[in-house]
Amino acid sequence: MTKKPREKRREGKPEETGGLWITVMGQLLLGGAAAVLAAVLALLICSLLISAGAVPERFMERAVLAACVLGALTGGLLAVRRIGRSTLLVGAGVGAILFLLLLLAGTLLFEEASISNGGGMMLLSCLCGGAMAGILGSRPKKKRKR
Repeated sequence: MTKKPREKRREGKPEETGGLWITVMGQLLLGGAAAVLAAVLALLICSLLISAGAVPERFMERAVLAACVLGALTGGLLAVRRIGRSTLLVGAGVGAILFLLLLLAGTLLFEEASISNGGGMMLLSCLCGGAMAGILGSRPKKKRKR
């Protein structure tokens, strides 16, 4: 006789598709908020280092890109750990949310924010940081016993 594969049981109550979608979006937005907070803290530290003279002013653009990567990585790891599936898409989604929030803040504060004025590199930095979170945050698949 052949063994039948065991069916996975879902613990807890089954959720509707709409409810699951809302939960995932909420977790993505939470990761985006954490990403913004981490990026702002990284930028604050960089500005203090530049003001103190420890870092030359010419590294400011690189510091902004590094803060975007760090923020997307932090928020992405939070969201990936909470959602637990489609980790690369979740991480990239958090990176996209971070970029959109930074673009929104630039538009509200400076009344002009352009993707052509260094925004393309910020977008790539945010997406790469989120994708790194998706890769680093995924749990290794369990090996089957034979």
